[in-house]
This record gives sequence, structure tokens and C-alpha cells, in this order.
Amino acid sequence: MNDIEIKKLSVSYGHVCALKDINLEIRSREFVGITGPNGAGKSTLLKVLLGILKPTSGSISLKDNISIGYVPQFTSFDRNFPIKVLDVILMGKLSSKIKLFKRYSKQDIERAENIMDILGILKFENRQVGQLSGGQLQKVLIARALMTNPDVLVLDEPTASLDFKAKIEVYELLGKIKKEKTIIIVTHDMEAIVSYADRVVYLNKGLASCKEGEHDRNII
Repeated sequence: MNDIEIKKLSVSYGHVCALKDINLEIRSREFVGITGPNGAGKSTLLKVLLGILKPTSGSISLKDNISIGYVPQFTSFDRNFPIKVLDVILMGKLSSKIKLFKRYSKQDIERAENIMDILGILKFENRQVGQLSGGQLQKVLIARALMTNPDVLVLDEPTASLDFKAKIEVYELLGKIKKEKTIIIVTHDMEAIVSYADRVVYLNKGLASCKEGEHDRNII
């Protein structure tokens, strides 16, 4: 069964075409990488997936009651803000309907600690985020997105600016999460993503066809 179906989707900014006639189906619990050059429309497609941007034409359909969690690049997070790791992760429970200075429940805290334990960052629970490495902070942002237990996890350049060891840790972590969730990654890291994703989509305003990837993975 498909979690997401995109049909003949096009997006234009004025007279500039960002995406043209995109057709893509993403199955439940599939690990999909979306790669391509700068200006290829990756960020635009991400915004459409998240419901931030409406397509100029075409459609995007989600399976009934499906929920999406979003993980930004760690470089977009203000590391100078004085906040502890646990508090950042608990922020994943916030919504526009929740009042400022909300007191989290015991269940919320237990869930956050359980997620941290699974991701191997429980020992950083009370550490200031500014003291974390890039890889550690990326895991914190993944944990934050998992607080609402989303069906689909969308990540924007999760390994950008990370060293090789940290990249491998993030990809292996996502490989474990994939057993329970659909994962969509927007990345420039073509060499690494083909070793972990089930499929890699090469995007350059439209979808380009490439040869099959390693380990029987498909690149379309």
C-alpha cells in the first residue's frame, strides 16, 4: 500500500518552473532518497510534501489519517539558545493549540527518555544543545520529530556538514527506524544514500531515470 501518491505535480514561481509533471508513489515503510543538483526543486518538493506549498497543477495524496514528522538540518537550529536536550525533544509535543510554558506530563517525559535511549543519546538528556556535536544534535532533532509517533519521517539534508562517522551513524539509525516508518530524505549525498535507501529519486525539475543502485536498490 502507498503512503503517498504524487500525480502530474508541477510548481511554478511566477514564470519560473520549479517542478514539472512529477509522478511518484511511495510505499509504506519505504526508505526513499531524493537527490539532485542545486536548484533542482528538492526543497520545493519537500514543501509540497509538508503541506507548506500548494502545487500549481497536479495532486499529492496521503493515505487516510497519515501523519508526517519533519527533521530539519541541524545547521538551521540555533545552538546558542540556552536549552537542554530533553527540552528540545519535548518540544515535539507542542502545537499551536498548546499554551506557552506548558507542563509536560510524566508520560511525555518517559516517551522522550525512551526515544533518547533507542537513539543512543539518553546520556545527553541534561546537556545544553550548544555542547553537542553535529551528529548528536541531528539525532536530537530526529528524536523531537518522533515524539508524535509519525507514520512518515521527512528529513532535509540530515547529513550535511557531518563527518563520515557521524553520517554513517545517522544512516544506520534511519535504517532501524525504517522498520516501523516510511522515510523520505532530501540529500546531496548520492554516494552514501544509495547504500541505505530502498530507492533513490534523481530530481532536476522533473524525474530522471538512472541505472539500478547497489544491493538491488532502484534509482528512478
